Amino acid sequence: MRLSYPTNVKVIQVPCTGRVDIIHLLKAIEEGADGVYVAGCLEGECHYLAGNLKAKKRVKYVKKVLEEIGMEPDRVEMFNMSSSEGPRFAAVAREMTEKIKALGPSPVRSKL
Repeated sequence: MRLSYPTNVKVIQVPCTGRVDIIHLLKAIEEGADGVYVAGCLEGECHYLAGNLKAKKRVKYVKKVLEEIGMEPDRVEMFNMSSSEGPRFAAVAREMTEKIKALGPSPVRSKL
């Protein structure tokens, strides 16, 4: 759809959000990402049955881990949307970018 979203958003496509593991989310933060979000199918409409529900649990767990180590849990989020919702994807990208900008750079980045 050629929609514009912030250039600092790096899209990594996977067959299903169920393939996104805890280690992937934490590794992104460790490698200097200021924030990470997962965009998955609408709940109840996963092509792989429950992949998006697994991803949701993993994102929730990572938020808990970040909080325990003193980082803002809002640096990681999960959004559900249909693949036909390009404008929503772009809006979420802008929303998440603004949220992360307000939180400031990742404290991990300064230690790299």
